[in-house]
Amino acid sequence: MIRKISILFLIGLITYSCAKVPLSGRSQLSLVGNSEILPMSYEQYSQVLAESKVVTNTAEGQMVARVGRRIADAVSKYMTERGYADALEGFKWEFNLLESEQINAWCMPGGKVAFYTGIMPICKDETGVAVVMGHEVAHAVASHARERMSNGLVLNGLIGGVQVAMGQNPSLTQNIFLQAVGYGGQLGMLSFSRRHELEADQLGLDFMALAGYDPRKAPAFWERMNAGASGNRPPDFLSTHPGPNRRIEELNKQMPKSMEYYEKSNKQ
Repeated sequence: MIRKISILFLIGLITYSCAKVPLSGRSQLSLVGNSEILPMSYEQYSQVLAESKVVTNTAEGQMVARVGRRIADAVSKYMTERGYADALEGFKWEFNLLESEQINAWCMPGGKVAFYTGIMPICKDETGVAVVMGHEVAHAVASHARERMSNGLVLNGLIGGVQVAMGQNPSLTQNIFLQAVGYGGQLGMLSFSRRHELEADQLGLDFMALAGYDPRKAPAFWERMNAGASGNRPPDFLSTHPGPNRRIEELNKQMPKSMEYYEKSNKQ
């Protein structure tokens, strides 16, 4: 009887704690709030920067910061106009280029973005950076890390929120957080699920268009990314993504909507 009540309580809690991803409308588990996960994210991001060589006074470093700010401003304006401003509550956008041969980029909760120098030749130009930036910003806007952390807490029986979980098992809670934000150590970022990656592809196409970057250039970037794979192993950035053909097919389905945003942004 006790086990049955516990299961019913857990089902009720999960049902009550469901939220919807802004813009896409997909339901997601949301046991963790920004007020809990963002301080942890900011601390981890500061640690990564302290342990890395941050590239700032170069054309590429300045480009990453410029594109990031442009996309963040456009997304913030768009979200506010549509009543989703609370989804960005507590965000402190930051965009840095880190010295590393890895072909990768990532965004922690709260808008903490890092590009590795290894991905810049594949980005090729500012629009290519915008393709990646839109994708990574989408992970944060869609609260993918919060969703993953919520799922991780439930799977480990820690359903009282982050503070309760830290009191019960701080090391496990910290590991769940690191997995949720994708941090794998040695500057490596663990990949999100295919569902999250596809959603980030779709939202990211809209985000770059809102910022005035031509979304029609996105398929060409993903072709370059796929061609940049060494041997039979794709770059970490592609490790859980759909194959290039499917990705381009999905992007083309999204293109008419994104082009509306792009054309509107160029008229403003």
